[in-house]
Amino acid sequence: MSAAGFCQRTALRQLLSSPAFRTVHCRMVRTSAAEWRHRRGFHTTNSALVTKILTVDEIFSKKSLHRHLKRVQTEYNDFLQAVNAGDLQGDDEELRAKRTRLSVLGPLIQKIKELEENQKDFEEAEALLKENDPDLRELAQSERETCQTAIHTVKQTILSLLVPEEESDMSDLVLEVTAGVGGQEAMLFTAEIFDMYQNFASFHGWDFDTLEFMPSDIGGLRHATASISGPLSYKKMKFEAGVHRVQRVPKTEKQGRMHTSTMTVAVLPQPAEISFTINPKDLRIETKRASGAGGQHVNTTDSAVRIVHLPTGIVSECQQERSQLKNKEKALKVLRAKLYSAKLEEETSKRYQARKLQIGTKGRSEKIRTYNFSQDRVTDHRIGKTLHDIHGFLLGEDLLDEMSSSLQQFSDQEALMDILEDNDSD
Repeated sequence: MSAAGFCQRTALRQLLSSPAFRTVHCRMVRTSAAEWRHRRGFHTTNSALVTKILTVDEIFSKKSLHRHLKRVQTEYNDFLQAVNAGDLQGDDEELRAKRTRLSVLGPLIQKIKELEENQKDFEEAEALLKENDPDLRELAQSERETCQTAIHTVKQTILSLLVPEEESDMSDLVLEVTAGVGGQEAMLFTAEIFDMYQNFASFHGWDFDTLEFMPSDIGGLRHATASISGPLSYKKMKFEAGVHRVQRVPKTEKQGRMHTSTMTVAVLPQPAEISFTINPKDLRIETKRASGAGGQHVNTTDSAVRIVHLPTGIVSECQQERSQLKNKEKALKVLRAKLYSAKLEEETSKRYQARKLQIGTKGRSEKIRTYNFSQDRVTDHRIGKTLHDIHGFLLGEDLLDEMSSSLQQFSDQEALMDILEDNDSD
């Protein structure tokens, strides 16, 4: 039966019902089931390996999905029977594990039952359409459309429940921007990207606190870090990590030649204090006089702070504030984010053996996006999505949010496909 509307993504709750994602294509690199956590959609470039983004009904037509749902229902019923029968009285830990699993599967099982009921109502309405009474047929047609809409909504919810969220998705984040190849032009571009993300934070109502800011001589930016906190901030920002390339005629170019410059973005999840701690004995804290432009306090007091994590050699510095104590707090915040991110990457590498993902590794060396001013376009190379109005994109509002949503959308559908493939191979 046909369901109203289209679903562009197999899992994202906020995006499954978005009408913007109707017919899209993407590059697809096959990956293992667990790797869905690091991936994240649209108009593709010619070099992209194309695959169609499926609608809700197309996904539900897959036998692998129905087999997976049957397995989930069987698992739920088995666990429920064991818990109710008290078969696990001698093993409290196993009992707790089964109860936890039941609570996780509960909402999905409820939606599967709701879908079955709606499909039964739909079939009854279809049968009534064959009646001779015109009034009854009109009523049946109305009921059929209502059931159709309800079925589509429930299917969307089921798909979203099948893909778990990343543990770090609810985290705040530390943003790092660094000028790359291109000299002063790269620094000017870095400043624009940093401003774009500050506006993006304001667009979503997030807090944006600059931790470090190293400007260039002509108004550009060599390096900067910022703490961003707010609902879904890391989930919205995590796909920005990588190398951003700009192609334009620089302000410093006198002969009108096109230049290519780069800058790098790092997005580090900010762990909660309770979930990630650092042993003070592992730190070497150094103080020095601040350098660069900054007013009278520069080179007069030991306000700048440099912290080295001895076991890993990871370094964090801050000289943004006049107060040494505030600089130390900010440097520690960045260090904790770096260590936490390194810990997550290590765990991921152990589990998945680092196969390349469609959306990429979110690494600093990976070119992810090109900003071409002469063509007035922004192209994300991971998914082949191109948006026009480059100045509107750099405002950090609707267009950047659309790009972020597309990346999340692709990641979720790929995640679900991997889950289904791996379940079929069991």
